Amino acid sequence: MVFTLIAAGKDTISSTLSWLLWLVATHPDVERKILEEIERVTTMAGRQEIFMIDKDEMNRLVYLHAIICETLRLYPPAPFELRCAIEDDMLPSGHLIHKGTRILFSIYSVGRMEEIWGKDCMEFKPERWISEQGSLIHIPSYKFNEGNIIHVPSQKFMTFLTGPRTCLGKAMSFMLLKFMVSSILWNYKFEMVEGHVVKPTPSMVLSMKDGLKMRVSKRKV
Repeated sequence: MVFTLIAAGKDTISSTLSWLLWLVATHPDVERKILEEIERVTTMAGRQEIFMIDKDEMNRLVYLHAIICETLRLYPPAPFELRCAIEDDMLPSGHLIHKGTRILFSIYSVGRMEEIWGKDCMEFKPERWISEQGSLIHIPSYKFNEGNIIHVPSQKFMTFLTGPRTCLGKAMSFMLLKFMVSSILWNYKFEMVEGHVVKPTPSMVLSMKDGLKMRVSKRKV
């Protein structure tokens, strides 16, 4: 289990961090809001050296959590998954799956489906994860009906899979990303290099085809 966490977390965390920094750099309003939240709920205000937030501060970074979720929705580090049926089964859609059947599904596509996320599904919009009361909205990967019999598709956030196959490192991933992103963005400003185009390349881990070219400068606090 420990080996899985280390092996699976290395490339997925770095992929998510790259996409997140690009999205923040290309959305100034999002950058401003996260800096305001960091200043409001942590002890970073007035400090210029890099240091880590504590656990209580991390839990209060609601907007940063929403940014991470929205990044994972649009650019899941594992863009597709392959599963094989160990016995005959019936999908929620009514399709019969025979033993030995392999199913390839795209988590990347699910995160961009209009019928699931709405007409703004292609927009980077962290606010979709925050309620009117300012708390995080839990978007399940699936749900059952009241009788717990029929599997009913709902808003699907499948980046960490679901059920007994839910990623073991889900909580750790959010913790690491909050630690890193809060310190990085508080201390440094990222600006895109003119003319550099960012686009994904199909692979087991969703990376950027031509890398991420950015100018990094020390942020004046």
